[in-house]
Amino acid sequence: MKSKAKRNFGKTVAALLVAAAAGAAYWLLAGDRTAKTKADDNLYTSVQEGPLVINILEAGSIKPREQIIIKSEVEGANAILYIVPEGTRVQKGQLLVELDVSTLADRRVEQDIAVQNTESAFINAKENLEVVKNQAKSDIELAELKNSFAEEDLVKYRDGEYPNQLNDAIANVTLAEEELERAKDKYEWSKKLFDENYLSETELKSDELSWKRAELSVKTAKGNLDLLQRYTNKRQIAQLESDVKQSRMALERTRSKAASDIVQAESSLRARELEFTRQRERLGKIDEQIAKARILAPMDGLVIYATSANNRWGNQQPLEEGQEVRERQELIYLPTAETFNAEVNVHESNLKKVYPGLPVRVRVNAVPGRVFMGKVSKISLLPDAQRMWANPDLKVYMTDIEIDGGGDVLKSGMNCEAEIVVEQHARAVYVPIQCVARVDKLPSVWVKTPAGSVIRPVEIGLDNNRFVRIVSGVAPGEEVLLTPPLSGSVTADATEVIPDVEIPSLEDYQRRAEAERIATLGRQEEGRAEGGERHRPDKRERTEKPAAETPATPPAQAPTSSTLKPGVSAVAEARRAADAVVDARRSASAVAVVEPPRKTE
Repeated sequence: MKSKAKRNFGKTVAALLVAAAAGAAYWLLAGDRTAKTKADDNLYTSVQEGPLVINILEAGSIKPREQIIIKSEVEGANAILYIVPEGTRVQKGQLLVELDVSTLADRRVEQDIAVQNTESAFINAKENLEVVKNQAKSDIELAELKNSFAEEDLVKYRDGEYPNQLNDAIANVTLAEEELERAKDKYEWSKKLFDENYLSETELKSDELSWKRAELSVKTAKGNLDLLQRYTNKRQIAQLESDVKQSRMALERTRSKAASDIVQAESSLRARELEFTRQRERLGKIDEQIAKARILAPMDGLVIYATSANNRWGNQQPLEEGQEVRERQELIYLPTAETFNAEVNVHESNLKKVYPGLPVRVRVNAVPGRVFMGKVSKISLLPDAQRMWANPDLKVYMTDIEIDGGGDVLKSGMNCEAEIVVEQHARAVYVPIQCVARVDKLPSVWVKTPAGSVIRPVEIGLDNNRFVRIVSGVAPGEEVLLTPPLSGSVTADATEVIPDVEIPSLEDYQRRAEAERIATLGRQEEGRAEGGERHRPDKRERTEKPAAETPATPPAQAPTSSTLKPGVSAVAEARRAADAVVDARRSASAVAVVEPPRKTE
């Protein structure tokens, strides 16, 4: 009795499990059918025709079109002693900024001393040059005089003294010879007279002595003449010519030395002058730097701090008294007119669409309900370096937009949104931009037909990041696929059809569940009769899908009773079948099945 009760209880539990499995399968299948119907409707969209604006929306800020940039022109870093409050309207000549230049004042005292020292050295060098020039002139004149005297001595000796000396020597020889002749004659007469006893022997010897003296005088005169001609004249000529040569060389040395002294003195003067000029310029530069510490307004205008205008990232400290600023740092902007520009960053993907002259509609957050018209005036040639530093993969180009009017309400730094109108069509055919994909490098759409979705190449125009203009290829009213399949599923014939998914009926699952119940009960009875344990399906049998065991069966097809495995429960089988249906539907939405195009006869 107990075994019979247990069998009845087991049958009841099995029946409840089968009913629960059948209900779950029906709920899953019914829900999936509803989802499939709604998804099919949402997979397509109609090709629209109507007004289309190809525009680019970019956020930016308002900047003055023309402004004077006030910069710090004091070298190094200097603290701000005074700065005019931001937003103040200043008059021309009014003090804007005053910087601390106490260190420059100390440097000026030292530089003033250096200027005085170099000025004294410059004056000394200037006077020394005059002395050197005077001394050089005196030395040259003396050397020229000596050279002139040497030349004159040579000419005087050669043309005057030597001829006179030669004549004197010749005259002396002639006179000596005449004296000798006369003394000889006298001696001869005296000898005759002595022989005749008219003269004494003493007188004879006196005449003989006079004759011998005359002979010696002739020899001396002739020797002097020969010495003059052979030695004295040549030596004197050589000496005088050497004196002339030496005087000329001395003159050249004097001239060279004088020129060198003058050049050296002039070089020293120029060096002292340059040093004096340099030190004086330094002093003037220090005075100029001290004067630039007080920055005055060059014109009337509204004070805008540069830190407020350029604080893109919000991490820049505003200007205030006591803050240090560096040379050439921008401090204040003074707009010169009530005209403004909008400064926006255009992404590189839209850069080819934008060019100067395009109309722009500008909306300012601080002025709601008002649209300002303008035009593109300038596009930067290089991407924004600050944005690239923050994100190297982001390339945006600074674009200036001239705004017409708005001087009464616009202010620098206001946030704005610019709509750059690239093209404006009164009637255009267009589809959402995600509907178009490239097949074999051609833009194409998937057009809905009774047989499924068919690829059709189209000619496209520009897009506005939401819709793309269709020039030709589809007609208004046709339905195109919103989410084209992946490029890997596109084949060379470029014709693609997405079939519907076949959903198994509830009766198939009920029959399969009943067969599973009967088979399970039979195995349990056999196990009890043999005294063994009941067969428990392992984890692998519970989790494997029939599609993996039988590849020939499509995933979307429900398994029949002939494909059921022994030991697998009806509930698990129902769950696997429901999962297979959902997977098949998802595959049909993402993967395309290619069929050749059908020709109509």
